[in-house]
Amino acid sequence: MTRLVDAPALGVDGCRKGWVAAYRKSGDVDIGLFSSFSELVAASPKAIVAVDMPIGLPEQVTAGGRGPEQAVRPFLGQRQSSVFSIPSRSAVYAGDYGEACRLAQATSDPPRKVSRQGFGLFAKIREIDALLRLNESLRRRIHESHPEFAFATLNGGRAMELPKKIKGRINPAGMQERLEMLARFDIAPDVLARPRPAGAGDDDVLDACACLLVAERILAGLARPWPDPPGVDNHGLLVAIWA
Repeated sequence: MTRLVDAPALGVDGCRKGWVAAYRKSGDVDIGLFSSFSELVAASPKAIVAVDMPIGLPEQVTAGGRGPEQAVRPFLGQRQSSVFSIPSRSAVYAGDYGEACRLAQATSDPPRKVSRQGFGLFAKIREIDALLRLNESLRRRIHESHPEFAFATLNGGRAMELPKKIKGRINPAGMQERLEMLARFDIAPDVLARPRPAGAGDDDVLDACACLLVAERILAGLARPWPDPPGVDNHGLLVAIWA
């Protein structure tokens, strides 16, 4: 049975074993792990959710990617590479990597293939996309966010100084910089030292916490979409990163 999460706001990041969610419980931040996004939504039927995953897919892609990606990159300095250019819907729904590259090239100007790292996210992108296309009521609750942009806005519009990872490995100094930022917004710096579900990495938890702060600000009416107003894809999904 899915465990009910009685929280008004959730920050969510994809992880190796599904989806990791950060939420407030009696003032402290608790961490949950869900095998599917539909399970997460069922467990939190009233929560505003900010998730680090693209929502709203283009049919054609121009240089720089979707509007949200173009809007937030200037704020991220050396962290710009953390914002992927999402390929077309047809490429995201491709059956394998080769087909994804062919479709991405055919639907982008200039033509561009798909990175292996980006392709690894497609299953999770499809999971959210299918759920929101099927259930319009969820569109008012589920919002795209981006942890590095969230940290930049919390930092007064300035990107974090240090990378979170270097060559795919955790950078302790970069993690500490972000933990100190979270602590300024009432997320205890020992959040990574607490017991949590297996499969939720330190960087996943950190990113979910950043998204939690975005979700709380959406709920309070303090967050905004980038771009503003948001775009809309061919299926009526809003295309914006919230922060």
